[in-house]
Amino acid sequence: MEKMRALQKPAAAPKAKRIEADIPKIKDDEVLINVKASSICGTDMHIWEWDAWAAGRVKPPLIFGHEMAGEIVELGKSVKGLSVGDHVSAETHIACWHCYQCRTGNAHICENVKILGVDTQGVFAEYVALPAINAWKNDKSLPHDVATAQEPLGNAVHTVFDGDGVAGKSVTVFGCGPIGVCAVALCKAAGAEQIIAIDINDYKLGMARQFGASTTLDASKSDTVKEIRSLTNGRGADVFLEMSGAPSSIKNGFASLRAGGRASILGIPSKPVEIDFANDVVFKAARISGINGRKMFETWHQAAAFLKSGGVDLAKLVTHKFKMSEFESAFEAMKSGKSGKVVMYPGK
Repeated sequence: MEKMRALQKPAAAPKAKRIEADIPKIKDDEVLINVKASSICGTDMHIWEWDAWAAGRVKPPLIFGHEMAGEIVELGKSVKGLSVGDHVSAETHIACWHCYQCRTGNAHICENVKILGVDTQGVFAEYVALPAINAWKNDKSLPHDVATAQEPLGNAVHTVFDGDGVAGKSVTVFGCGPIGVCAVALCKAAGAEQIIAIDINDYKLGMARQFGASTTLDASKSDTVKEIRSLTNGRGADVFLEMSGAPSSIKNGFASLRAGGRASILGIPSKPVEIDFANDVVFKAARISGINGRKMFETWHQAAAFLKSGGVDLAKLVTHKFKMSEFESAFEAMKSGKSGKVVMYPGK
């Protein structure tokens, strides 16, 4: 059997190793993709560091990674609408398509979902087998390294355009990692009146400014609730987008939201969070949505439109590039807090 190079979590311990693995054999409803570029996500960092979440979810040995771009090299017998040579990225939620959620147009919250590179073999490899329905066809003019960032862009699209949108509104974005920065760019492209980005990392705040934030606040150095109220004529922000999962950000985001405002929460706290539910939710009549991944596939169409129009320049989000043989340096760059998307090239 032919072999490929891949990055594997071999055991229940930190870090990973580069291995030779069998090239996957595809099922009738799958495609085989030659991975040209893959990028590191926060989920991959959890697996790399082997924290409590990873230990409770991931079953080594596992080839991990889920953000990718590549070229189809083989089609399963029942695959339609795709061709060998197509450039694709991956929708990483592998749905069952028969549960209640899937059959009512909500496959992104499938009751039996599997996550590529978490519950199945992933994309930190030269080849990956993917259900054909999860393959998103890219314009061939889109560079592979940039195309890897479409999945996090999709998270931002889902969060920003949840509810009644952001045009003409004041928006707070708590957390300026790659998804938060994409959210800033989307808010600007969609005509937000004011975009206030909050983080505790100078590098990330700098990226937020580069992508269109009108104001940035360092939460470690200022009273963010007071500052946001001052910037919004005392009312508070119209829209609160939570991208960090930090308990203090969630608390401050709700506290600085105006009465009748909208909160869309993507960040995942590592433990239960206490907020002033009576004053900051009930009496404010706040509208709250939890955001899980991307709508399949409405969000992908929206993201592609923003890329095509130039409303979001994803190329600026890719700040570091490494051969996969340099994977330890790639993960260190991600861990440093001074990067956007970190891309690896599996064939090198």
